Amino acid sequence: MKHVKQWLPWLAAALLMLGSVSRAHAGVFVHLFEWPWDDVAQECENFLGPKGYSAVQVSPPQEHIQGSQWWTRYQPVSYQLNSRSGDAAAFANMVSRCNAVGVDVYADAVFNHMANGTGNGTAGSYYDSGSETYPIYSSNDFHDTCTINSEDYGNDAWRVRNCQLVGLPDLDTGANYVQQTVADYINNMINLGIKGIRVDAAKHMAPGDISGILGRLNGSPYVFREVIDLGGEAISSSEYTGQGDVTEFRYSANIGDVFKNQKLSYLSNFGEGWGFIGSQSAVVFTDNHDNQRGHGAGGSNVLTYKDGALYNLANVFMLAWPYGYPKVMSSYAFSDSDQGPPSSRVYQNGQAQCGGAWICEHRWSSIANMVAFRNEADGTGVNHWWDNGNNQIAFGRGSVGFVVINRESGDLNRTFTTNLPDGSYHNVAGDNACVTVSGGQVTLNVPGMEAAALHTGAACDGSGSGSGTGGGAGTDVNVAFQCQNGTTTMGQSVYVTGNLAELGNWDPASAVLLSATNYPTWQGDVAIPANTAIEWKCIKRDESDPSQDLVWQSGSNNTLAGQSAGSSVTATASF
Repeated sequence: MKHVKQWLPWLAAALLMLGSVSRAHAGVFVHLFEWPWDDVAQECENFLGPKGYSAVQVSPPQEHIQGSQWWTRYQPVSYQLNSRSGDAAAFANMVSRCNAVGVDVYADAVFNHMANGTGNGTAGSYYDSGSETYPIYSSNDFHDTCTINSEDYGNDAWRVRNCQLVGLPDLDTGANYVQQTVADYINNMINLGIKGIRVDAAKHMAPGDISGILGRLNGSPYVFREVIDLGGEAISSSEYTGQGDVTEFRYSANIGDVFKNQKLSYLSNFGEGWGFIGSQSAVVFTDNHDNQRGHGAGGSNVLTYKDGALYNLANVFMLAWPYGYPKVMSSYAFSDSDQGPPSSRVYQNGQAQCGGAWICEHRWSSIANMVAFRNEADGTGVNHWWDNGNNQIAFGRGSVGFVVINRESGDLNRTFTTNLPDGSYHNVAGDNACVTVSGGQVTLNVPGMEAAALHTGAACDGSGSGSGTGGGAGTDVNVAFQCQNGTTTMGQSVYVTGNLAELGNWDPASAVLLSATNYPTWQGDVAIPANTAIEWKCIKRDESDPSQDLVWQSGSNNTLAGQSAGSSVTATASF
C-alpha cells in the first residue's frame, strides 16, 4: 500500500454506519440514463412528479474523460460538477426543480477508480493515469498496480477489491485522504439537495472502505450499492447488505429467463424463495444500463426495450410484485454496446421527444400507470394467486390491487376472485377502461401479450387516492374517449393523447391505449382533473415501437371544456 491505513477513523465510521443503515423503501424510481440536466428537470415537473415516481437516478455528474461512448461518464477526472449532462449550475437547478415536485434525485457516484489514459476532462482538467496525476489525487492515493484477471472473481476477493478494474487506476479507498475527498464531493451534492447515491462498482471496494466514506456524509442520504452477484464468486452481495441496500442482479437475470424461456406459473414465490437477498435490502430492475448492453450480468436472457411487449409485461410484473425497491430503466436507442447518447435533446419546444432516439420506457403507459399501483399496494402481501400452469397468471395485493398477466397469444377470459371492495376500477395496465368488481368477483378479458391491473387508487368515480393516470381523490372527471374509423394493420393500435400528463402530453409513447372491442371504433375511459379544458387527438401507432406506423388524426385538435368533479362525459372523434 502507498498509504498507511487510518484505522481509528475507519472504525468510527463503520460503527456510525451500523447505527444508520438505510433500507429499501416504498415507491418506484427511474434511471434517466444520460439525460441532460435541464431535460431531467422538465421530466420531473411534467411526468415523474404527476405519475408518482419517488426518485430519479441520474448519470455520474463529475468531470469525466471526453468521448462519445456512454462509459466515458464512469471514468472520473475530477469531482467538479461538469459533465456531458451539464455544468454545476444546471445540476443544482435540476435538483431544486425535482425536489420541488416531490421527486428525489439519486446521483450515480463513482469513487472506486479514476480515468485511464492522458488528456483533458470535460471541465478542462489535465489527467495522466501513467503517473497517476489528477487534480485531486497523486500517486500516493492509489493501490499498487495489479490486474484483475477473470479467474480472480471466483477465488480472489482481495485482487477484485485492490487491483485495477479494466485497467482503471484503483483508488486506495481505505485511506483517510481518499475517504474525505470522496465524502466532500458527495456532501457538495447533498448540500445542493440530492437525496441519495448509487455506489458504482461497490464490489470492487471492501465493505469497510465504503462505510468509512459514507460515515463522513452529511445527514442520512439513501444509498444503494452496485454489487454484481449471480452466485459462485469470491465476493457475495450479502457482504454488503449489513450496510444498506444492494442491487440484486439475480432478479434481472431470472425475470428475463422466465419471461423468455420458462413458465410464468413458476413466479409464485419469486424473490427470497429463489435465493435472492432479503426484500428489505434489494434494489431490483428488469434491466439496467450495463446488462442491457451485455455487460454486468445476465447474458442473453436480459430483457430490454427491444423485446417490446415481452419487456412491458415483465415490468408490469416487477411493479406489481412485492419484492425490493424497483428501478425502471429509461434508455436511448442503441445498436452497439459502446454507443453514447443521441446528439439531440430529449425536450424540444417543451415536449419530450420519446419513442425514437430516446426510448423513454418509463413513459410506456402500462409501466407509468403501474407506479401508482405500486404506491397503493405498498405493505400488502400476495393473495388469490392463480395460474393456468403455463403463461397466464393473476394475483391480488391485499384488498387494494389485482393484476393479470397474459404471456400467451390468445385472449384470457375469466372471472377472478379478489379482495377488492365492490366498485368500478380503471384497468391501468391495459386500455384504462372501467371494469366492475361485485362480491369480490371481476370478469376480465385480457388479450394475448397484454396485462390488466386494478387498484383502489384508480376508482372510476374518482374516489380513490389517485386515478392511476395522474388524478387525485375526488378531483376527477371520467372521460369516455371514442376514436371512430380506426382501421389498423397487424401490430398497430389506436391511442388517445393530448395536452395533459393523463393523456401523455402529446407524446405518442405515453398515449393511452384504447380498446378495440367495437372495432373500428376504439374506446377507453381516462380520469381527467375537474374544471380542466383539454385538447386531444386520436393516433395510430405500433404497439411496441411508438415511432413506427404513427398516424395522427387529421385536422385541428379536438377540444373538451372543463367539467365538474365526479361527472362523466363522452368525447368522440374520427380518423
